[in-house]
Amino acid sequence: MNRTWLGVVLVSVVVLACAAFVGLRSVGAQREEQLDLGSGALVYVDSTGRVREAERGGPSCQRVDVAAGTLVCLRVTAVPMQSELLVLDARGERLRLTEWGTPSRARVAPTGRLVAWTVFRAGDSYIGGVGTFSTTAGIYDLVHGKHYGSLEDFALLVDGRPHTADDVNYWGVTFSRDDRTFYATAASEGKTWLVRGSLDTRTLTSWRENVECPSLSPDGTRIAYKFRIGDRWRLHVLDLASGGDTALAEPEHVDDQPQWLDDDTVAYARGQAVYKVPASGAGAPEMVRQGASSPAVARG
Repeated sequence: MNRTWLGVVLVSVVVLACAAFVGLRSVGAQREEQLDLGSGALVYVDSTGRVREAERGGPSCQRVDVAAGTLVCLRVTAVPMQSELLVLDARGERLRLTEWGTPSRARVAPTGRLVAWTVFRAGDSYIGGVGTFSTTAGIYDLVHGKHYGSLEDFALLVDGRPHTADDVNYWGVTFSRDDRTFYATAASEGKTWLVRGSLDTRTLTSWRENVECPSLSPDGTRIAYKFRIGDRWRLHVLDLASGGDTALAEPEHVDDQPQWLDDDTVAYARGQAVYKVPASGAGAPEMVRQGASSPAVARG
Protein backbone atom coordinates (compact mmCIF):
# COMPACT_ATOMS: atom_id res chain seq x y z
CA MET A 1 0.00 0.00 0.00
CA ASN A 2 1.37 3.44 -0.89
CA ARG A 3 2.04 5.20 2.39
CA THR A 4 4.58 7.85 1.34
CA TRP A 5 2.49 10.51 3.09
CA LEU A 6 3.27 8.86 6.39
CA GLY A 7 6.76 10.35 6.19
CA VAL A 8 10.29 9.13 6.66
CA VAL A 9 11.23 6.74 9.43
CA LEU A 10 12.85 8.39 12.44
CA VAL A 11 16.49 7.40 12.52
CA SER A 12 19.05 7.72 15.25
CA VAL A 13 22.48 6.16 15.08
CA VAL A 14 24.44 5.32 18.18
CA VAL A 15 28.06 4.15 18.04
CA LEU A 16 29.61 3.03 21.32
CA ALA A 17 33.11 2.08 22.42
CA CYS A 18 34.66 -1.19 21.30
CA ALA A 19 33.84 -4.30 23.34
CA ALA A 20 34.95 -7.91 23.04
CA PHE A 21 31.39 -9.16 22.91
CA VAL A 22 27.90 -7.75 22.74
CA GLY A 23 26.19 -7.09 25.99
CA LEU A 24 26.27 -6.26 29.64
CA ARG A 25 23.37 -3.85 29.69
CA SER A 26 20.27 -4.17 31.84
CA VAL A 27 16.88 -5.46 30.71
CA GLY A 28 14.47 -4.53 33.47
CA ALA A 29 15.60 -6.50 36.51
CA GLN A 30 17.61 -8.92 34.35
CA ARG A 31 21.15 -8.23 33.27
CA GLU A 32 22.17 -8.88 29.70
CA GLU A 33 25.00 -11.34 29.34
CA GLN A 34 27.75 -11.49 26.78
CA LEU A 35 26.72 -13.05 23.46
CA ASP A 36 29.38 -14.64 21.29
CA LEU A 37 28.08 -13.74 17.84
CA GLY A 38 30.60 -15.96 16.06
CA SER A 39 30.11 -19.11 18.10
CA GLY A 40 28.08 -21.02 15.49
CA ALA A 41 25.46 -21.71 18.17
CA LEU A 42 21.70 -21.43 17.83
CA VAL A 43 20.33 -17.98 18.69
CA TYR A 44 16.63 -17.58 19.44
CA VAL A 45 14.03 -15.62 21.39
CA ASP A 46 12.93 -17.44 24.54
CA SER A 47 9.47 -17.56 26.08
CA THR A 48 10.20 -14.44 28.18
CA GLY A 49 11.08 -12.41 25.08
CA ARG A 50 14.86 -12.39 25.52
CA VAL A 51 17.49 -13.37 22.99
CA ARG A 52 19.39 -16.54 23.97
CA GLU A 53 22.70 -17.93 22.74
CA ALA A 54 23.71 -21.12 24.56
CA GLU A 55 22.89 -20.30 28.19
CA ARG A 56 23.44 -16.57 27.81
CA GLY A 57 20.58 -14.07 27.85
CA GLY A 58 20.75 -11.00 25.62
CA PRO A 59 18.41 -8.11 24.83
CA SER A 60 14.62 -8.23 24.81
CA CYS A 61 13.37 -8.82 21.26
CA GLN A 62 10.43 -10.20 19.31
CA ARG A 63 12.55 -11.07 16.25
CA VAL A 64 16.29 -11.70 15.99
CA ASP A 65 18.82 -12.61 13.31
CA VAL A 66 22.61 -12.95 13.28
CA ALA A 67 25.22 -13.05 10.51
CA ALA A 68 28.93 -12.25 10.28
CA GLY A 69 29.03 -11.15 13.90
CA THR A 70 26.12 -8.71 13.51
CA LEU A 71 22.88 -9.13 15.45
CA VAL A 72 19.61 -7.40 14.59
CA CYS A 73 16.84 -7.21 17.18
CA LEU A 74 13.33 -6.00 16.36
CA ARG A 75 11.18 -5.23 19.40
CA VAL A 76 8.23 -3.26 20.72
CA THR A 77 8.70 -0.04 22.66
CA ALA A 78 6.72 1.65 25.43
CA VAL A 79 5.04 3.75 22.74
CA PRO A 80 1.92 2.05 21.28
CA MET A 81 2.35 0.86 17.67
CA GLN A 82 6.08 1.59 17.65
CA SER A 83 8.97 -0.79 16.99
CA GLU A 84 12.68 -0.38 17.60
CA LEU A 85 15.39 -1.92 15.46
CA LEU A 86 18.58 -2.49 17.45
CA VAL A 87 21.83 -3.57 15.76
CA LEU A 88 24.75 -4.95 17.79
CA ASP A 89 28.19 -6.29 16.92
CA ALA A 90 31.60 -6.75 18.54
CA ARG A 91 31.92 -2.97 18.89
CA GLY A 92 28.70 -2.83 20.90
CA GLU A 93 25.56 -0.99 19.86
CA ARG A 94 25.78 0.30 16.30
CA LEU A 95 22.32 1.43 15.32
CA ARG A 96 18.82 2.20 16.58
CA LEU A 97 15.87 2.91 14.33
CA THR A 98 12.30 3.55 15.35
CA GLU A 99 9.47 2.53 13.05
CA TRP A 100 5.72 2.98 13.32
CA GLY A 101 4.21 -0.53 13.55
CA THR A 102 4.57 -3.82 15.41
CA PRO A 103 7.48 -6.26 14.89
CA SER A 104 7.14 -8.95 12.23
CA ARG A 105 10.42 -9.93 10.49
CA ALA A 106 14.14 -9.07 10.74
CA ARG A 107 17.16 -10.14 8.72
CA VAL A 108 20.92 -9.53 8.43
CA ALA A 109 22.83 -9.95 5.16
CA PRO A 110 25.38 -12.83 5.14
CA THR A 111 28.17 -10.22 5.21
CA GLY A 112 26.68 -8.42 8.23
CA ARG A 113 26.64 -5.15 6.28
CA LEU A 114 22.90 -4.80 5.64
CA VAL A 115 19.87 -5.21 7.88
CA ALA A 116 16.18 -5.40 7.02
CA TRP A 117 12.93 -5.34 8.93
CA THR A 118 9.18 -5.69 8.45
CA VAL A 119 6.48 -4.25 10.69
CA PHE A 120 2.72 -4.44 10.68
CA ARG A 121 1.08 -1.05 10.25
CA ALA A 122 -2.35 -2.64 10.61
CA GLY A 123 -3.47 -6.16 11.50
CA ASP A 124 -1.14 -8.85 12.85
CA SER A 125 -1.31 -11.75 10.40
CA TYR A 126 -0.51 -12.31 6.72
CA ILE A 127 -3.28 -14.87 6.38
CA GLY A 128 -6.03 -12.28 5.84
CA GLY A 129 -7.35 -11.12 2.51
CA VAL A 130 -7.08 -7.76 0.76
CA GLY A 131 -7.31 -4.85 3.17
CA THR A 132 -7.03 -6.91 6.38
CA PHE A 133 -3.40 -5.98 7.08
CA SER A 134 -0.78 -3.43 6.09
CA THR A 135 3.01 -3.79 6.30
CA THR A 136 6.14 -1.85 5.57
CA ALA A 137 9.66 -3.19 5.03
CA GLY A 138 12.97 -1.33 4.98
CA ILE A 139 16.71 -1.82 4.48
CA TYR A 140 19.70 -0.08 6.06
CA ASP A 141 23.36 -0.17 4.97
CA LEU A 142 25.52 -0.26 8.10
CA VAL A 143 28.80 0.36 6.25
CA HIS A 144 27.75 3.51 4.44
CA GLY A 145 25.10 4.68 6.91
CA LYS A 146 22.48 4.66 4.17
CA HIS A 147 18.75 4.19 4.79
CA TYR A 148 17.03 2.85 1.67
CA GLY A 149 13.62 3.82 3.01
CA SER A 150 10.60 1.62 2.48
CA LEU A 151 10.37 -0.95 -0.31
CA GLU A 152 7.28 1.01 -1.36
CA ASP A 153 9.73 3.58 -2.72
CA PHE A 154 11.14 0.98 -5.16
CA ALA A 155 9.65 0.35 -8.62
CA LEU A 156 7.71 -2.94 -8.81
CA LEU A 157 7.58 -4.93 -12.05
CA VAL A 158 5.11 -7.83 -12.29
CA ASP A 159 5.41 -10.02 -15.39
CA GLY A 160 7.65 -7.34 -16.89
CA ARG A 161 5.17 -4.49 -16.46
CA PRO A 162 5.08 -1.68 -13.88
CA HIS A 163 2.66 -2.45 -11.05
CA THR A 164 1.41 0.69 -9.31
CA ALA A 165 -1.69 -0.47 -7.42
CA ASP A 166 -2.38 1.28 -4.12
CA ASP A 167 -2.74 -1.95 -2.12
CA VAL A 168 0.84 -3.26 -2.49
CA ASN A 169 2.49 -4.63 0.66
CA TYR A 170 6.02 -5.98 1.16
CA TRP A 171 7.52 -8.24 3.81
CA GLY A 172 10.15 -10.86 4.60
CA VAL A 173 13.43 -9.59 3.12
CA THR A 174 16.36 -12.01 2.62
CA PHE A 175 19.77 -10.98 1.25
CA SER A 176 22.21 -12.31 -1.30
CA ARG A 177 25.90 -12.33 -0.41
CA ASP A 178 26.71 -9.57 -2.94
CA ASP A 179 25.04 -6.92 -0.72
CA ARG A 180 23.19 -5.53 -3.75
CA THR A 181 20.54 -8.20 -4.37
CA PHE A 182 17.71 -9.29 -2.10
CA TYR A 183 14.43 -11.16 -2.21
CA ALA A 184 11.12 -10.38 -0.52
CA THR A 185 7.38 -10.96 -0.72
CA ALA A 186 5.12 -8.55 -2.59
CA ALA A 187 1.33 -8.74 -2.28
CA SER A 188 -1.36 -6.98 -4.28
CA GLU A 189 -4.88 -7.63 -5.54
CA GLY A 190 -5.13 -10.95 -3.71
CA LYS A 191 -1.84 -12.36 -5.05
CA THR A 192 1.65 -12.77 -3.63
CA TRP A 193 4.96 -12.96 -5.48
CA LEU A 194 8.56 -13.66 -4.72
CA VAL A 195 10.33 -10.51 -5.91
CA ARG A 196 14.02 -10.01 -6.61
CA GLY A 197 15.25 -6.60 -5.54
CA SER A 198 18.21 -4.48 -6.63
CA LEU A 199 19.62 -1.79 -4.37
CA ASP A 200 21.46 -0.32 -7.36
CA THR A 201 18.41 0.22 -9.57
CA ARG A 202 15.82 0.38 -6.75
CA THR A 203 13.61 -2.08 -8.61
CA LEU A 204 11.65 -5.17 -7.54
CA THR A 205 10.93 -7.81 -10.18
CA SER A 206 8.40 -10.61 -9.76
CA TRP A 207 10.04 -14.04 -9.84
CA ARG A 208 7.34 -16.54 -8.89
CA GLU A 209 3.77 -16.45 -7.58
CA ASN A 210 2.64 -17.77 -4.17
CA VAL A 211 5.97 -17.41 -2.36
CA GLU A 212 5.94 -15.80 1.09
CA CYS A 213 8.62 -15.05 3.70
CA PRO A 214 11.61 -16.18 1.58
CA SER A 215 14.91 -17.25 3.12
CA LEU A 216 17.95 -17.64 0.88
CA SER A 217 20.18 -20.66 1.55
CA PRO A 218 23.81 -20.07 2.63
CA ASP A 219 25.04 -21.21 -0.78
CA GLY A 220 22.64 -18.79 -2.49
CA THR A 221 20.99 -21.41 -4.71
CA ARG A 222 17.64 -22.08 -3.01
CA ILE A 223 14.88 -20.26 -1.17
CA ALA A 224 12.91 -21.75 1.71
CA TYR A 225 9.49 -20.18 1.95
CA LYS A 226 5.83 -20.46 2.93
CA PHE A 227 3.53 -21.89 0.26
CA ARG A 228 -0.10 -21.02 0.83
CA ILE A 229 -2.87 -23.59 0.46
CA GLY A 230 -6.21 -22.04 1.42
CA ASP A 231 -5.78 -20.61 4.91
CA ARG A 232 -2.68 -22.68 5.73
CA TRP A 233 1.03 -22.40 4.91
CA ARG A 234 3.37 -25.30 4.17
CA LEU A 235 7.14 -24.98 4.00
CA HIS A 236 8.70 -25.44 0.57
CA VAL A 237 12.15 -25.00 -0.98
CA LEU A 238 12.57 -23.42 -4.43
CA ASP A 239 15.64 -24.07 -6.57
CA LEU A 240 16.40 -20.71 -8.20
CA ALA A 241 18.26 -22.16 -11.20
CA SER A 242 15.88 -24.96 -12.21
CA GLY A 243 12.62 -23.67 -10.75
CA GLY A 244 12.16 -27.03 -9.03
CA ASP A 245 9.96 -26.86 -5.96
CA THR A 246 10.11 -29.24 -2.99
CA ALA A 247 7.54 -29.57 -0.21
CA LEU A 248 9.28 -30.11 3.14
CA ALA A 249 8.34 -32.87 5.56
CA GLU A 250 6.64 -30.53 8.06
CA PRO A 251 2.91 -31.30 7.61
CA GLU A 252 1.62 -28.60 9.96
CA HIS A 253 0.68 -24.97 9.34
CA VAL A 254 3.78 -22.73 9.75
CA ASP A 255 3.62 -18.94 9.99
CA ASP A 256 7.28 -17.97 10.17
CA GLN A 257 10.11 -16.82 7.95
CA PRO A 258 12.25 -19.97 7.84
CA GLN A 259 15.94 -19.92 8.68
CA TRP A 260 18.70 -22.10 7.22
CA LEU A 261 20.80 -23.79 9.89
CA ASP A 262 23.14 -24.95 7.12
CA ASP A 263 22.82 -25.79 3.42
CA ASP A 264 20.87 -28.95 4.21
CA THR A 265 18.60 -27.97 7.11
CA VAL A 266 15.76 -25.48 7.55
CA ALA A 267 14.61 -24.22 10.96
CA TYR A 268 11.38 -22.44 11.89
CA ALA A 269 9.08 -21.68 14.78
CA ARG A 270 5.78 -23.49 15.18
CA GLY A 271 3.61 -23.07 18.23
CA GLN A 272 5.90 -22.49 21.20
CA ALA A 273 8.98 -24.27 19.85
CA VAL A 274 11.70 -24.20 17.20
CA TYR A 275 11.91 -27.17 14.82
CA LYS A 276 14.22 -28.25 12.01
CA VAL A 277 13.61 -30.32 8.91
CA PRO A 278 15.79 -31.51 5.99
CA ALA A 279 15.76 -29.17 2.99
CA SER A 280 15.56 -32.19 0.67
CA GLY A 281 11.95 -32.94 1.53
CA ALA A 282 12.94 -36.21 3.21
CA GLY A 283 12.94 -37.05 6.90
CA ALA A 284 10.64 -35.63 9.55
CA PRO A 285 10.43 -32.49 11.72
CA GLU A 286 12.60 -32.51 14.84
CA MET A 287 12.15 -30.19 17.81
CA VAL A 288 15.28 -28.14 18.47
CA ARG A 289 14.19 -25.97 21.39
CA GLN A 290 11.00 -25.74 23.44
CA GLY A 291 9.75 -22.31 24.48
CA ALA A 292 11.54 -20.59 21.61
CA SER A 293 10.97 -18.61 18.41
CA SER A 294 12.86 -16.65 15.72
CA PRO A 295 15.79 -19.10 15.25
CA ALA A 296 19.13 -17.92 13.86
CA VAL A 297 22.73 -19.14 13.80
CA ALA A 298 25.61 -17.09 15.23
CA ARG A 299 27.79 -17.36 12.14
CA GLY A 300 31.04 -15.44 12.42
